[in-house]
Amino acid sequence: MAWIGPRKLSGLGMLGMNSRNLEFIGRYNDRRLYPLVDNKLKTKMLAQEHGVPTPGLQFVVREQHQIRHIERQLSERESFVLKPAKGSGGKGILVIVRRKGDHFIKSSGELLTLADIRRHMSNCLAGLYSLGGTPDIVLIEDLIAFDDCFAGYSHEGVPDIRIIVFRGFPVMAMLRLATHASDGKANLHQGAVGVGLAMDTGRCLNAVQFSQRIHTHPDTDNPLSEISIPNWRELLILAAHCCDMTGLGYIGTDLVLDKHLGPQLLELNARPGLAIQIANGRGLLPRLRKIEGLREKRKVTAEQRVDYVMKEFAEA
Repeated sequence: MAWIGPRKLSGLGMLGMNSRNLEFIGRYNDRRLYPLVDNKLKTKMLAQEHGVPTPGLQFVVREQHQIRHIERQLSERESFVLKPAKGSGGKGILVIVRRKGDHFIKSSGELLTLADIRRHMSNCLAGLYSLGGTPDIVLIEDLIAFDDCFAGYSHEGVPDIRIIVFRGFPVMAMLRLATHASDGKANLHQGAVGVGLAMDTGRCLNAVQFSQRIHTHPDTDNPLSEISIPNWRELLILAAHCCDMTGLGYIGTDLVLDKHLGPQLLELNARPGLAIQIANGRGLLPRLRKIEGLREKRKVTAEQRVDYVMKEFAEA
């Protein structure tokens, strides 16, 4: 199968920006609920209320003056993830994988000093990475120990799984693999690899980097076609529950597989991007219309919705 560009995808039911904004985000997402997903701390608190597993929260920094004494809270922490609560697109996220003396080591191997950490925190609080540039807070979370199934596939960072959920039904998914180009972050715009996943099995359908089709990981040369996600139905059910707990009808759920704790919710997005279609080599629109056409049924569980999509959107 040759690489499929955005124009060719239109013939395969590609969802465009205007249609996404007006027909799905605008129609199915109540704006008053946006703060639940735009603020990662609020998302984490909501997830805890609903029993949805998320990476452990170590502490929160709310004010600039707290940064002066941050070495006390970091002194016994070998690894952590620092992120702005209102950041988007992976901006402002700092992944520390280990310590070496007085230095903090990023997933890329770059060494940072305590002064670097303080400066980054200060920028986060000032709103440098937040939506709209508004003042923010800093979350320090546990570092995910990614599942062994990803060994050799995610370079210098933890892979995550983006699942689009519409009206409680998972409709499309992709695995995002960090690369050296993406600085260890699973962000497609920064150079991560996007792997389209079959809804029935979680196996690789297609893979792209910078919208170009690829067959092997650019840093490790491992064949991407061999990828198959374990605990696939469990991940889809977790994504479906995320839609239920927020009350939003069209969301992107970002999940990870921790080798010790299993599936975890990283964050939610009320305005998920469209690159997932490029990664899958097919459009979202036919699946969204299919779900729109379903009759309303009371007490349809997340498990029942997942079983429906695994059968309805099964790959040949």
